[in-house]
Amino acid sequence: MIQIMLMIALVLFSITIAIAVLRIVLGPSLPDRVLALDVIGVNLIATIAVTSVVMDTTAFLEVILILGILSFIGTIAYAKFIERGVIVERKRDR
Repeated sequence: MIQIMLMIALVLFSITIAIAVLRIVLGPSLPDRVLALDVIGVNLIATIAVTSVVMDTTAFLEVILILGILSFIGTIAYAKFIERGVIVERKRDR
């Protein structure tokens, strides 16, 4: 019974990722696209976690941590770009 629920969860996460990819392609503005990328990151983390439970292994836990960190950094970089138009500011004395 639990295996069936986990497989249903994987299918639903896959559908959610597909909808988010559609939002990236058709998004009317940059913030919509950034939000869709964040949704894809969160759903990928959840998909990997469910896959780890299905396969009964802890090998994917490091992947989850790295993906979470990269997703967070990417979201912060895009938010800073939307706010200021520049990701890395360089102050020059000249």
